[in-house]
Amino acid sequence: MNTELFIANRIVRSKSIGDSYGESGLNQQNSGRSQFIGTQPIISIATFSISLGIAIMIIAIAIVTGFKSEIRSKVIGFGSHIQISNFDSNSSFEPTPIDKDQAFYHYIDTINGIRHIQVFATKAGIIKTKDAIQGIVLKGIGSDFDWKFFESKIVQGSAFKVVDSVKTNDVIISKYTAKKLKLNIDDDIIISFIQKTPRMRKFRISGIYETGLEELDRLYVLGDIAHIQKLNDWESNQIGGFEILIDNYNDIDALGEYVYYNVIGADLFSQTVKETNSPIFDWLELQNVNTQIILVLMVLVAGFNMISALLVLILERTRMIGILKAIGAGNWSIRKIFIYIAGGLITKGLFWGNLIGITCCILQKQFGFIKLDQESYYVSVIPILLDIPTILYINIGTLIICLSMLIIPSIVVTRILPVNAIRFN
Repeated sequence: MNTELFIANRIVRSKSIGDSYGESGLNQQNSGRSQFIGTQPIISIATFSISLGIAIMIIAIAIVTGFKSEIRSKVIGFGSHIQISNFDSNSSFEPTPIDKDQAFYHYIDTINGIRHIQVFATKAGIIKTKDAIQGIVLKGIGSDFDWKFFESKIVQGSAFKVVDSVKTNDVIISKYTAKKLKLNIDDDIIISFIQKTPRMRKFRISGIYETGLEELDRLYVLGDIAHIQKLNDWESNQIGGFEILIDNYNDIDALGEYVYYNVIGADLFSQTVKETNSPIFDWLELQNVNTQIILVLMVLVAGFNMISALLVLILERTRMIGILKAIGAGNWSIRKIFIYIAGGLITKGLFWGNLIGITCCILQKQFGFIKLDQESYYVSVIPILLDIPTILYINIGTLIICLSMLIIPSIVVTRILPVNAIRFN
């Protein structure tokens, strides 16, 4: 039988000092002796502190990860993971055209990790109504466009269909633009394009979208790429560039380098969305600092609470320690008793912390109880993304760190002398 584990279980289940010995007389040698607060309150406080810390860590990680994922998906929705354009193109919305008939266009989506490629072109313009004026960028798309992102963001109307043989005048605009210019579904709009010979085109609004990312919502209008080809006097096989969508965002750097060095030619240039929108992605990376601070603080708080709880338990059991030493128990054997106790408390705290944290995250993800100001935070509700490996790492890390920190209070056991401990009041 594991004697240390047996004693640890008796201590944890006891309601008073005497209960752990089975003799209340050892607990009350005289009625005038001062009493400690007892085992159960200490255990409850220690368990609660660990549970609270774990729950906060899980919730914090889920919120930050969800927020980053939500913003990232919106930026990628407007511009894909990787863009290929002419090497001579600058950062304006008037790119130098490239030939659509590139060799990689027909096979690149068969490369492991790459799921889709599509053509695009952009052109700056101005929408003017009787009451307002708005500068926009018309993003031309082809029949190969992946509508998955925008279809989930359309709040009125519907997406339009692009057919290579027939040019459509349908466009979708953002809710921001529609509200500012007082436009609605099926309204006609005139977009003026400033160039050597200014031109105007008439379009019909087929849908209104809202992503919450105002910087991009107020900028982009989606239409048929054939209009941009016509406005720029391009051939039908000339485009502004290619957009590549990948399966896993974590592979973006590796695939970006692979495309640049192994797929495109010397006359073409490719950039990842992290490079084309570096201010946004740098800002998102800063959120990791906040998460790291929360994790460190919560683990330290949980660890110090466990140290405090164990020290109090050792002081409460000073007489028991003296008796055990007097009958031949070694320091390591006695230290194991308290490490068993601490391990049980940490495990219990982890269980309740995970239960509370994950439950709160699931409820928020399912029902969106906590709302946010979309204009300030780019999302209307607190986003949640539960990552199981990360949660496992949090639990394992907390367990290891807390157990390591418990070596310090367990050393106190070695300094207790039996003769003094038995007379301890």
